[in-house]
Amino acid sequence: MAYAYPIQDEGEAKVYLDRLRQQHPKANHHCYAWRLGLDRSVFRVNDDGEPNGSAGRPMLNMIYARDLPDNPLTNLLVVVVRYFGGTLLGVPGLINAYKMATNAALDQAKIIDGVLTDTLRISFAFEQMNDVMRVVKEQGLTVLKQDFDTACVLVISVRKTLTNSALNRFGGLRDVEVKVV
Repeated sequence: MAYAYPIQDEGEAKVYLDRLRQQHPKANHHCYAWRLGLDRSVFRVNDDGEPNGSAGRPMLNMIYARDLPDNPLTNLLVVVVRYFGGTLLGVPGLINAYKMATNAALDQAKIIDGVLTDTLRISFAFEQMNDVMRVVKEQGLTVLKQDFDTACVLVISVRKTLTNSALNRFGGLRDVEVKVV
């Protein structure tokens, strides 16, 4: 049985895994692969007792195979729950079974198009308001929260691909402090 879930972090993946282990306590294996972010450097695979490299890595490769140019399939967990049925599949058979199960789960999954974002907290002097708001407007940033009582603070959302540009623009302003939160 294969399952696919959208996730935002490793903690969410653990919650889904724990839930599946509770639903299928007698299953022999709960193999998984997850991927976060835009590149191929944030991932985890687990063979859960299967021969090394026969489950998690082939599952992750099926996720990678669904990438489109400039549109990776990401923030995703795939779990395959397997009960031993009495037939030894061998490593090639296991690889094929886990790949097919992953593809079936991804075929059935609803792919959610989204934009990966970072959240920035910008603190600045009131005199810098026009300069800061100009950058917000020019960069097309989304203001999530604003506080202009005792200090000027903006919390904004920025596309990950534009984060460095926004940080550079805000960094070039006098008396402006920016943190990625």
